[in-house]
Amino acid sequence: MERSVDKLARYIMYLAGAAAVCAVCWYFRSVLVYIILAAVVSLIGRPVKHALAKIRIKGKSLPDGLLAVLTLLLIVLFFLGIITQLIPVIYGIVQNISANMQAASYNAAGLSSMLDNLNLWLISTFPDLEQGFTIQDQITKFIKNAFDLSSVTSVVGSVASAIGSLGIGIFCVVFISFFFIKDDHLFSKIIAALVPDRIEDKAIEAIGDIEHLLSRYFVGLLTEILGVATLNFLGLLLIARLGFSVSLGIAFMTGLLNVIPYVGPWIGAGIGTVLGLVLKFSSTAALGGNMNWMVFLVILIAIFAVTQLFDNFLFQPVIYSKSIKSHPLEIFIVLIMAGHIGGIFGMIVAIPAYTVIRVVAIEFFGQIKAIRRLTAGTELKN
Repeated sequence: MERSVDKLARYIMYLAGAAAVCAVCWYFRSVLVYIILAAVVSLIGRPVKHALAKIRIKGKSLPDGLLAVLTLLLIVLFFLGIITQLIPVIYGIVQNISANMQAASYNAAGLSSMLDNLNLWLISTFPDLEQGFTIQDQITKFIKNAFDLSSVTSVVGSVASAIGSLGIGIFCVVFISFFFIKDDHLFSKIIAALVPDRIEDKAIEAIGDIEHLLSRYFVGLLTEILGVATLNFLGLLLIARLGFSVSLGIAFMTGLLNVIPYVGPWIGAGIGTVLGLVLKFSSTAALGGNMNWMVFLVILIAIFAVTQLFDNFLFQPVIYSKSIKSHPLEIFIVLIMAGHIGGIFGMIVAIPAYTVIRVVAIEFFGQIKAIRRLTAGTELKN
């Protein structure tokens, strides 16, 4: 009887400890997000660091600190390059819309006449309206109420706060990433210090397998982004003739959206097609040659469709299956379940999360028949 009571007390203590850990993690969730993002950056930068480590100066490799700094610089330059290529496309769309609105302003007299007739019809139809009622006055009042001084001050304060938080977040991620990249085993040391001694070896081995597989996955994901963006860029530049900057911007955008499994390529193709049509027929520059809209539309769809075929049969099998050592059907089921639970965000984080769960299951619960059958023949280190 006492033994049962002791077991119950021990289980209650475990549950209380787990609840306390969860509460602390939730309270410091922003810090955990910084650590997770830094871990992702370090996993992406690990192959870069290893490549830079092969450089020899007077027979000696570069110090780990300098290698970490160079790796972070290359990663930051890569993402800055993507952002700077998207800006011309966004600027071009805004400029074209502004030009179209300016052209539409020449018809202001006709628009004013139409509004006057509409005001008269509203007054005659709804007797409760005052005789001086106009849609223009109602719009003006709404704008004044929506954008009064207090609202503007609040919006400016919110934007400034968001920019400040973003800057702090980026600094924290970069700072933590530096130490993760500098010491490849730092994360393993942290986990080893937190787990009991009896499972420390297994925990370190599991962390090593997880880092190995996730590094392969994230590097493969960047390769997929670059591959999709390159194919779309060549098609938009050489076949659709949208120009260098426009083609590069749309291509990078479609590559980034391709990160979303299954639905991302369709979203990217749809947005890319719409942007291509808008830029061709609203820009003063001669984009797209002399093709009519139907031929141009077919060309855009064909470019994105061919890229999607390459992605389906070349890129994704390597990234989603070989990089994390899982069966394609297994990955498909995991993505569908994650999409049902967490939507698009769930699908994005599904594969890394499943990789962690799978490695932990192999290391600690490999004796269970179902797990043993699912992971049969899996060589995590290869």
